[in-house]
Amino acid sequence: MTAAASPAVKPVALSCGEPAGIGPEIAVKAWAALGNRLPFFWIGDPRHLPEHTPRVLIRDPAEAVEAAAEGLPVWPLDFPAPAVPGQPARANAASVIEAIATGVRLVSEGQAGALTTAPIHKKALKDGAGFAFPGHTEYLAHLAGVERVVMMLAAPGLRVVPVTIHIALSEVPKALTAALLEETLRITDAGLKRDFGLPAPRIAVAGLNPHAGEGGAMGGEEIALIGPVLERLRAEGMALTGPLPADTMFHAAARARYDVAVCMYHDQALIPIKTVDFAGGVNVTLGLPFVRTSPDHGTAFDIAGKGVADPASLIAALRLAEEMATARG
Repeated sequence: MTAAASPAVKPVALSCGEPAGIGPEIAVKAWAALGNRLPFFWIGDPRHLPEHTPRVLIRDPAEAVEAAAEGLPVWPLDFPAPAVPGQPARANAASVIEAIATGVRLVSEGQAGALTTAPIHKKALKDGAGFAFPGHTEYLAHLAGVERVVMMLAAPGLRVVPVTIHIALSEVPKALTAALLEETLRITDAGLKRDFGLPAPRIAVAGLNPHAGEGGAMGGEEIALIGPVLERLRAEGMALTGPLPADTMFHAAARARYDVAVCMYHDQALIPIKTVDFAGGVNVTLGLPFVRTSPDHGTAFDIAGKGVADPASLIAALRLAEEMATARG
């Protein structure tokens, strides 16, 4: 299919995600696009893959490098129920969780170079297996024994980090503390150095309020909270700018001046990146002892099984996982 990858390359582990969603079909499409130029293996039930998918069952991740020339390398797990597009089965919930845990184990043991996770359906996991975590990120932190991680969305033209994530907008001012902001900035700075090879990351920090508070006229968080944290970390040598008005941070000229934009809440970060590159965005978890990426979309039950799902974000996630693993050495 393609020229073989270097023997030194460790394959990326790809957990199957929710089998009733688009995960299985975009995994096959990603393999068809990448072949063994970027070897990865899919962790899941082979019966859940689209019919007539070329596949090679493996029992050692190292086999994926050669197997990818012939078919999608599959680390097989037996699921209790078939995959019906658009209809998650409660019986499969525990196996979906097992696929994630298997990927974490293989990458933690050094058998895989990085972990990419296909989208899960959190309600299906909660209903079927009592899944006690808000999502992938928190479960991965639990498995890794890490108390705090940071979500970053990355595309070729923009990287963003939200300090607060899945909470109501009315709760953001209460959740936004100096300690949370400082920890987010430290993890982001360390992650860009370790995983992206940037020796001195340029971090632009948004204000919370319109016009970054306009000197206190539109809110005081920039003066009382955000500014002092930035001053303290600048004194340590961190390359920080801000707090900046969010409405002028994301045009092309502004984006050229920083490596990542740290924003105060979910939509302040995600609206710009999904506008700049909706299909190419990748979800990255910073602060884990291993590399983890994920496509920036959900299970898409409405189009599952129809063969129309776009694999672009998954392909971008696999490529970025390999790049980050290489940066880590």
